[in-house]
Amino acid sequence: MTKAELDVPQKGGFSFDLCRRNEMLLKKGVQPPSFRKTGTTIVGLVFQDGVILGADTRATEGPIVCDKNCEKIHYMAPNIYCCGAGTAADTEAVTEMVSSQLALHRYATGRESRVVTALTLLKSHLFSYQGYVSAALVLGGVDVTGPHLHTIYPHGSTDTLPFATMGSGSLAAMSMFESKYREGMTRDEGIKLVCDAICAGIFNDLGSGSNVDVCVITKGHKEYLRNHQLPNPRTYISSRGYSFEKGRTVVLSTKTKQLKVLVEVTEGDAMEE
Repeated sequence: MTKAELDVPQKGGFSFDLCRRNEMLLKKGVQPPSFRKTGTTIVGLVFQDGVILGADTRATEGPIVCDKNCEKIHYMAPNIYCCGAGTAADTEAVTEMVSSQLALHRYATGRESRVVTALTLLKSHLFSYQGYVSAALVLGGVDVTGPHLHTIYPHGSTDTLPFATMGSGSLAAMSMFESKYREGMTRDEGIKLVCDAICAGIFNDLGSGSNVDVCVITKGHKEYLRNHQLPNPRTYISSRGYSFEKGRTVVLSTKTKQLKVLVEVTEGDAMEE
């Protein structure tokens, strides 16, 4: 076998060409890129009349809670809604894009959108970006074929389940579903179980918190229960508000710079151009 034949990489299989390069970079102290950990608890279940979706309302930016009451249940169609976990910008952009495509499809056909249509559009878009669009979704809705509940992962893979959880608090929420879910649940029983699952994520996951949003979808009707439960109320709120005295914050240094005023006098009629 000649040297030229050895240099030509073989076709098929996995390529490990960059393993030596990555090992060399690690020895030099260059850390490989890591994914951004996001916090959310989103759930969904199928009950006797339709689908119930639920989500917490905490938005985090690393260790900082940047929004205590955000909306994670996104509108897709009048009969379809979608819960989003991951990067907030990605979940909103993806759901708005697919929602507009569904609206154009309804205008063109004059028919109600099907859940499988939204599922196909979402999974195709996410798969094309190979996971770089950080959007983990729980899609639920009711169409002419009945209630449907799907989970969509950032890489484009999907599951069809009677109950589903996603996000950093998904394990705590799943423990509630696996112990209490049963087929043929009523509306009130389903809402209570969804709230219990979200609360399990809120109290056992630092990335989840604040309130519980619920969306109930049935045939020809939807009910969005914004802030259905408030498990973390503020224990003390001053009726007079909060005021901070001058000098409370330490000033490390001060610098004053005099500004020179430049006056320019022009002759002529100010109305002339």
